[in-house]
Amino acid sequence: MTPSLIAAALWALVANLIALTPSRRGHWPAAWVLIATGIPILGWVTYENGPFIGLVVLAAGASILRWPVVYLWRWLKRLARRVL
Repeated sequence: MTPSLIAAALWALVANLIALTPSRRGHWPAAWVLIATGIPILGWVTYENGPFIGLVVLAAGASILRWPVVYLWRWLKRLARRVL
């Protein structure tokens, strides 16, 4: 297993541990930190292991951080409606 995949697995473990802890702010500050650290790890995984494994890790990260992805999708739909 490459170091990038180990880093991605540790990121996923930390993300799941954060999700288990109670939060008064709804986990949004932790989500921003996870996004900021996950993007370079995703690039590293893609660089070392190829685009297919990168897409698998992207899907795993999106399933862990599903609410930011949902809000991003809604924002993009609103933006597309304004443009069209």
